Amino acid sequence: MIRKLPSGRWQVDLRTDGRGSKRIRKSFDSKAEAKRFETFVMAKRAEGREWNPSKADNRTLKQLIKLWFNAKGVHLKDGERRKRCLDAIAEFMGNPIARTVTPSSFLAYRAHKIQKGASKKTLNNHLGYLNAVYNQLNRLNEIHFDNPIRNVEMIRLDERELSWLTVEQIRHLLKTIEEFSQNPHVHLLTRICLATGARWGEAENLQLRHVQEGKLTFVNTKSGRSRSVPVSKDLFEEIRKHLKEHGTFSFSLSAFRRALDKSGIPLPSGQAAHVLRHTFASHFVMKGGDVLTLQKILGHSSITMTMRYSHLSEDHLVDAIRLSPITNH
Repeated sequence: MIRKLPSGRWQVDLRTDGRGSKRIRKSFDSKAEAKRFETFVMAKRAEGREWNPSKADNRTLKQLIKLWFNAKGVHLKDGERRKRCLDAIAEFMGNPIARTVTPSSFLAYRAHKIQKGASKKTLNNHLGYLNAVYNQLNRLNEIHFDNPIRNVEMIRLDERELSWLTVEQIRHLLKTIEEFSQNPHVHLLTRICLATGARWGEAENLQLRHVQEGKLTFVNTKSGRSRSVPVSKDLFEEIRKHLKEHGTFSFSLSAFRRALDKSGIPLPSGQAAHVLRHTFASHFVMKGGDVLTLQKILGHSSITMTMRYSHLSEDHLVDAIRLSPITNH
């Protein structure tokens, strides 16, 4: 039997061999989890095997991390990096039996990383990675115990200042690049990012086949989904000519950083790589662009990310070309 408790959790209460047999009671955060556990217990009973995994499952945290990686992580763009991070967490904890991990174990790791200078956002990511191991393996019925760190809260983040360039700063930056940069790609890449809101790496990945019918198609994006953004006719033709001449864009972010530094434009730490994207988004909404349209242009998987710019919006639906910060400049 499955019933909802006053606390909001769901309890499995059953006797596998009927009245008089050993009673099994276990609570879960969701009804679906409770149902999976009930099905698991009855399946083990049908096989004539003991169901109790909390005593039998002595796999280490690293073993579960490897299991998660083979099932899920291997398919993620940053799966290898996540696994390295998870292994480091396990090593800090002493690679314990996975079911014996406690909230205090993770909190000790987090305190250690804070002392080493890790950011709050990074540590929230680490908590999310470890939660994902337990939750994913639970969904796959690979483990049958609760996520032991499910009640550890994320660190509250201060709203980050999003810096963007004024029209005058855009002109100054482009002039600085023209005068001082020896890199043949950085000026055009800067304008592509300003015209489309693309991440620098997305613009660098453009090849001739991605520049078709007046649009740029960005692939290998952060979300894993490609997206197309229209550009002005002049910029479209310039990009095609450039790629026919050079083949591809070489790595140019360092050259951009040097030019930005040379320009003297002040920015908060860590925002150089994204300032062009923030500039596009900010000018888009200040000129009346619709936030939902902006979400599609930027490729945000969640509207929450795009809403960071909403305080600038006049809520008018317009197209990306007309609202680009470099249009008519």
